[in-house]
Amino acid sequence: MKTYYVYIMASSTCTLYTGVTSDLARRVYEHKNGLLAGFARRYGITRLVYCEATDDVYAALQREKQIKRWRRAKKVDLIESVNPNWDDLSCTWRL
Repeated sequence: MKTYYVYIMASSTCTLYTGVTSDLARRVYEHKNGLLAGFARRYGITRLVYCEATDDVYAALQREKQIKRWRRAKKVDLIESVNPNWDDLSCTWRL
């Protein structure tokens, strides 16, 4: 069974990007190396600060849409509920 991830990435100035993927390590690598054109590359979004997993692709897509509709303060609360220091959760990965 495939796993799907809803994730939030942040820039050094805490600009946020929310996405969904079935390969979190690959997607984080792409963000860190500027391989994805658009918002994330333009704003230097390179730190994984939040992620959650599910085996239901539809639930993952719904959750991504839900989080994207939230105001910034609610996203910050979500991040800080599991990652109060905004550490890069991928810093120990071999990317």
